[in-house]
Amino acid sequence: MDLPVYTKQQLALRNGQDKPQIWVAYKGLIYDMTESRLWKNGKHYEHWAGQDLTDELPDAPHTEAVFEKFTPIAKMI
Repeated sequence: MDLPVYTKQQLALRNGQDKPQIWVAYKGLIYDMTESRLWKNGKHYEHWAGQDLTDELPDAPHTEAVFEKFTPIAKMI
């Protein structure tokens, strides 16, 4: 499957504020969290959408398995 490619700057706009989409990145893949009730208004506990969460996950109360519930929509360069 060929996924579209976005930059960090493009990802940053998908924060639920600047644009309605709520996207996050993890390990080079971008996930759409717009429909997740846990990402309401672009915020999930202490984290904001539009960011790469790869370095944040070790501090989270869950593992990377949480991303298995979502389909990657793009790659981040």
